[in-house]
Amino acid sequence: MGRIAVTDGISDEAKSLLEKNGHEVVVKFYSNEELLDGVLSTFDAVIVRSATKITAEVITASKSSLSVIGRAGVGVDNIDLEAAGRAGIPVVNAPRASTQSVVELTIAHLLSSVRKVPKSDRSLRDGQWAKKAMKGSELAGKTLGLVGFGRIAQGVGAVAQVMGMTVHAFDPYLPPKVAKSHNTRLHKSVDDLFSNCTHISIHCNLTEETHHLVNYEMIKKMPGKSRDGVKCGNHIVNCARGGIVNELDVLRALNDESLTTAALDVFEVEPVPADYELCQHPNFHGTPHIGAATIEAQRRVGTDISKNIMAVLQGKKCDYIVNKKHLS
Repeated sequence: MGRIAVTDGISDEAKSLLEKNGHEVVVKFYSNEELLDGVLSTFDAVIVRSATKITAEVITASKSSLSVIGRAGVGVDNIDLEAAGRAGIPVVNAPRASTQSVVELTIAHLLSSVRKVPKSDRSLRDGQWAKKAMKGSELAGKTLGLVGFGRIAQGVGAVAQVMGMTVHAFDPYLPPKVAKSHNTRLHKSVDDLFSNCTHISIHCNLTEETHHLVNYEMIKKMPGKSRDGVKCGNHIVNCARGGIVNELDVLRALNDESLTTAALDVFEVEPVPADYELCQHPNFHGTPHIGAATIEAQRRVGTDISKNIMAVLQGKKCDYIVNKKHLS
């Protein structure tokens, strides 16, 4: 059986599953220097989260020993898919495991934004009773724009509709009938989406096309007023991938009040510096990339990625290979 490196941790259940199936599991974080020195050349597979970067150089240093690379989660921008494909290494992920957890965190950020929960908490801790300054707005009757319309976005949209929101989406890869089946208006351009929505939530992958997709010019297109005439302001949430939102532009928009609130779970550079200016803005609140950080999601993601890794190692079919087009 295979020797599997787990560099960013995994649940005890997942580790036991691999070991019960005869695999040797080494749970250890390796520095970039160690990876470049070829530490993975003694392994048949590696499982990473977001901390470990599997670059083209790391893949070359592994000396073709790897049969599969696993991402315990959804986003794979920390893995060079093309380089892995050229080396004949399939990359698998576990896209379903964290869906519910990310949906719930997104809704939590939306609600916290419009009801000024973080701002109210900070004022209480400062000894203030700033009740009049904390007037917010409801989500009901407002328009939510989803950038991307995969599983997580569909889940967020379903909850938003229950709360009385109208849901719009932009996804160039989505068949219109899918949006229609979710009672969601599909836009042909991201510009049109922003122009029609006071609340935006990001749910796409980080690619060359989506890098800094949310910028100052895009934010300025947002209407700031709901269809029923309520001046609810403009609100952006990102629980997808860092780098899609231009954080300097978000700060600029918060400063000139083009943007009312911003809530990020993911950042372009993680961890953020202790004195990061955006994090100090009174109308910003964030979380340290905790979208999948629930007991339930961690259990599911470990089990799912372990099953996908074992399927590839055993030569069985795996539906979650994300670099098929690059495999040589």
